[in-house]
Amino acid sequence: MAKAQNKTVANQVNPRDFIMQIEHPTRRADGLALLDLFSEVSGFEPVMWGPSIIGYGKYHYKYDSGRGGEFLATGFSPRKSNLSIYIMPGYQDYSEIMGRLGKHKLGKSCLYVNKLADIDLDVLRELIEVGLKDLNNKWSVEPK
Repeated sequence: MAKAQNKTVANQVNPRDFIMQIEHPTRRADGLALLDLFSEVSGFEPVMWGPSIIGYGKYHYKYDSGRGGEFLATGFSPRKSNLSIYIMPGYQDYSEIMGRLGKHKLGKSCLYVNKLADIDLDVLRELIEVGLKDLNNKWSVEPK
């Protein structure tokens, strides 16, 4: 039986072009701001993963089950309903930082924000840095 492959993989779509096609002006502006913020903090070039996620860096993982793959190290998606921000490896407690972030909702390894004006961007910067460091301690993070 063939092993399942990740559905979300890197592709050649230009992330800035993707953001410029977003109709909602606030979501588009927030997407452009995040594009620059993640580039600056991570030091990586943005790459589209799947149809709507902008990723920075990548890592290879392999679980005890033998299943493994490649995924973006950090990134975001300017979705219609909110900004989905992928910054947490999913196994660390960032409650102290999250308490200073501002208005958000939390998923297992992503953060949901309605708009950037709702959060403290310096705290987001800190969260990106810590998330990348912690991920790199578990699985080596590399540029795309």
